[in-house]
Amino acid sequence: MNFKNLHPEKRNTPFRGIQIEFSLFLYSAVIFLTLNTPGYSHNSTKKTINTIVRVSIEKTTDHTTGFEQPIFSEDNFCLETYIETKHELWINRKNLNDNPDDIYNVSLYLANGDKPSKNTRKFVRFVNESQSPKKPGLFIDSLDHAIDLSKWLLDVHGFIPVISPITEPAVGYGAALAGMFFIPKKKTDAQKFQMPDIVGAAGGLTGNGTWFGGAGYIGFWKKDQIRYRGIVGYGDIKLKYYGTGVNSFSENSTDFNIGSYFFLLQAIFRMGESSFFLGGKYQLGKATITAFDEGIIPDRDIELINSGIGLIAEFENFNNVLSPTSGLRVNLTYDQFLQGLGSDRDFGRFTFFTHYYIPVNKFWDSGFRIESQLATGDPPFYMLPFLNLRGIPVMRYQGELTALVETEQLFMLTKRWGVVGFAGYGKAFRSLDELSEGSSAWNVGTGFRYLIARLLGLKMGMDIARGPEDWAIYVVVGSSWLK
Repeated sequence: MNFKNLHPEKRNTPFRGIQIEFSLFLYSAVIFLTLNTPGYSHNSTKKTINTIVRVSIEKTTDHTTGFEQPIFSEDNFCLETYIETKHELWINRKNLNDNPDDIYNVSLYLANGDKPSKNTRKFVRFVNESQSPKKPGLFIDSLDHAIDLSKWLLDVHGFIPVISPITEPAVGYGAALAGMFFIPKKKTDAQKFQMPDIVGAAGGLTGNGTWFGGAGYIGFWKKDQIRYRGIVGYGDIKLKYYGTGVNSFSENSTDFNIGSYFFLLQAIFRMGESSFFLGGKYQLGKATITAFDEGIIPDRDIELINSGIGLIAEFENFNNVLSPTSGLRVNLTYDQFLQGLGSDRDFGRFTFFTHYYIPVNKFWDSGFRIESQLATGDPPFYMLPFLNLRGIPVMRYQGELTALVETEQLFMLTKRWGVVGFAGYGKAFRSLDELSEGSSAWNVGTGFRYLIARLLGLKMGMDIARGPEDWAIYVVVGSSWLK
C-alpha cells in the first residue's frame, strides 16, 4: 500500500528490512546446495546521491521466515523514516551503497522543491534520533532484536562452531566438534544474493573407542551454475554387523572395527536457467576390517581399496537449500566401482531419493521423504545399503535393496522458535530374488528448531528419536535430510 494518509503527529515507526532467501552445508558427507531468493538491490557505485527521489512502499511477508518486510517501488530504497507532506512523499538518501541495517538521516522536501515547515523538520529529527531502532550488534537481528548469526556469517566471514553430543546407538555416547567458515561472494551490480562458499571440518570421539576426523569444501561457482564439493577424512569406527534381510536380528550380530580413508570430488552443472542439474563424482576409499568373531565376516572383505565414479541427475527448486519449507528435490545417482580405476572389486549402487516440502499455512510446514538403494555386482558387506532413519543404528538393517518413507512436520510457534515431529518406516531386502524375505523397521520422534540466521534462512535444533531397539539424540543444522 502507499502511505498516503500519514501525518507527522502520528509518529509512525518506519518499516525496515531486507528480503533475502538462501542456502548452506554440514559435516563429512552431510552437505547441500543452492538458493534463489529475492534480495535487496541498490546502486552499487559509491557516490553521494544529491537529487531528490520519490519513494512509495508496500508491505509484504517473507514466506521463508514470516517476517514482514517492505517492498520499495523504486530501486528498493531502504526507507528508515517517512512522512507525508502536503503533496507527496520525498526522501533524500546519501550513499546508497551503505548497509541497509544502518540508521540514516533524511531530508524531506515538498513536491514543488520547498522545504517543509519548521515543525515538520523537528519531527523528522525526533524520529531519527529517538524512535529509530538502535544499530544492531554483531549477533543481534535488526528486525526483531533476537540472537542471530546472519551478520557474523555474511559480513565478517563468520565461523560457526558446533559442539554436538553423539548418541548414535551403533557407536555409543560421545561428542563431535564441527566448524563451518563462510566465504561470501563479491557483490555484483545487480546486488543479487549469492550463496557463499563454505569450508568445514569435523571430528569426534565416542565411548566405544570410535573416532573420526575430516574436512570439506562446498562451492557455488559462476552464479550457481556449478555446485562443487570436496571431502577428505579418516575414521576408526567400531560397529556391529547384523547380516542382511531376515537375518538382521541382534542374536546374529558380531562386533568389528573398520579403519577407513575417504576422498570425494563432486560437481554438478545447472542446465541453462532451469532447476535441472547433471554431473558426476569420483570417490576413493581404503578400508581395513578387524573382525572379533571369525567366520561371520567374509575374509575377502577384510582389506579393500574401493575406487569409482558416479553419475548424478537432479531436479531441485527449494526455496532454501539448507532449511527448505517449500519445493521439490529429486535425485538419481549411480556409483560404479571399477578395477580399471584401482578398485579391488567391481560393484555398483543405484540411489534414488526425493524430498518434498509444502507449507500448509504460515505456521505449519510439511516435509515428505522417499528413498531407495539397490546394490549391484559384488560389494563388500559394509557397502551394502542400510535403512537410514533417525533412531535406528547405522548398518542395523541391511540388504541388497532398501526402501523407506518418512515425514516431518514443523510448527513455528513464533517467527524464531518451532517444534517438529517425525515418523518413518522402511524395509531391507536380502536380494532382488527374495523380496518376500525382508526386515522392517520404524522410527518416531520430536524436537525443536530455532531460526539462527534469518538472512540465510538457516534453522538449528535438536531431535530425540526412537527406533525398534533404542533412543537417540541428534543436533540438527539445516534440514535433517541434507545430502
